[in-house]
Amino acid sequence: MRPVTDWKARIAERLAGSAPRHAPEEWLLPGLTRAETHALELRLPATLLPAAVLVPLVERAHELTVLLTQRAIELKSHAGQISFPGGRLEAGESPRSAALREAREEIGLDPGFVAIAGYLPDHVLLSGFRVTPVVGFVRSGFELELSSKEVQDTFEVPLAFVFEPANHKTRLRRLADGAAEVEVCDIPFGAHNIWGATAGMLITLYRLCTSEEPP
Repeated sequence: MRPVTDWKARIAERLAGSAPRHAPEEWLLPGLTRAETHALELRLPATLLPAAVLVPLVERAHELTVLLTQRAIELKSHAGQISFPGGRLEAGESPRSAALREAREEIGLDPGFVAIAGYLPDHVLLSGFRVTPVVGFVRSGFELELSSKEVQDTFEVPLAFVFEPANHKTRLRRLADGAAEVEVCDIPFGAHNIWGATAGMLITLYRLCTSEEPP
């Protein structure tokens, strides 16, 4: 495990010069490697809708934290789940612009506090979305104003906790067609359980930062 103080430099190094990667040969299913995703490509939705999320890494005094949202329980889909702020791309919109816009609309995060570090590979969701994770460093001092229609709460998790392998709880998840199972990771934190696409994107960031060589 690298010292906590190294993670910002490590992330900046590994994401430097990165751009959105929309090519099918680079897609990932959340939490899976490229090889594991490739083996399941025939089970992916035929039509994918472009979306983006902001992965906000908050610069606290002695550590980085991950800012997460809990979706409103009244929503028709993914109610109450832990997620990053994000949503569909509007016509002509870039993933960067969409991620920052959604973060402002959902939780009131001022884009002026966010420095974009780079992009993770697009993650394909079985619900039919192709999501570009936009990683940003968020300087402290911001204030949030939650959209009650979309977000019930926000909380922060130390990045060191997320990057600790002992906190990755593996389980088997059956795909929508019921014909295949994949091993995915949940990241329980206090009363919250980070799972699904959100956990998968964090696992992708963890693998990127802990691999011996940049992918």
